[in-house]
Order: sequence, then structure tokens, then C-alpha cells
Amino acid sequence: MCLHQPPCPPADAPDHESARVLATHPEQRWSLLRKGVVVFADTGGLLPDGRVLPAPRIRSGQSA
Repeated sequence: MCLHQPPCPPADAPDHESARVLATHPEQRWSLLRKGVVVFADTGGLLPDGRVLPAPRIRSGQSA
């Protein structure tokens, strides 16, 4: 449970990446968010239940 306001969104919410970071490993390009989501720098992530989050898509005209 988050004691701060606003609280972190649930792991399966569309804005789950706005949760606070618990641990980060920039040399390995991943971070653990407060709700148990593991996000990788540019290749998606994993939800706490093992479901895979797809990598973000770049629309034409955008640079990575």
C-alpha cells in the first residue's frame, strides 16, 4: 500500500509506469516499480503475475 499521495497505480493499469521506482539497474537497463512491475529500458516489461508488457511502439515521424 502506498502511503504517499497520489498512490501508485495498480500494476495492470495503463499508467503503471508512473509508479515509484524501488530499484533501478541502469547498467542492465531495467527497473523495479513499487507495484511489482519490472520495466526494461526499451523492450517492454513484466507484470507481477508473469504477463509480458509489449515494447512501446514508435509512430512514424518520432525518433527513439
